[in-house]
Amino acid sequence: MKRILIFTLLAALGAVVAGCSEREQTVLYEDGKYRGKPDTRPWDNAPGPYGAGAWSRGDRETWENQVKSRQQGQNENHRIGH
Repeated sequence: MKRILIFTLLAALGAVVAGCSEREQTVLYEDGKYRGKPDTRPWDNAPGPYGAGAWSRGDRETWENQVKSRQQGQNENHRIGH
């Protein structure tokens, strides 16, 4: 019984100490310096590996046509013929 009590107290103490030692996780921003990943245009990416996209890399017009056809496939009125 004494061992269980000591073990419980040590576990509780360990949890308290672990919680108190957490560092603050805020980001420090510097003016004029962006550290994130630069954005690219969507049509500059390659189509998906499973045939989901039928556009040429870097061609905006074929990319837009693919997006429009995908949207029409998700339109219930268009799918059922109304």
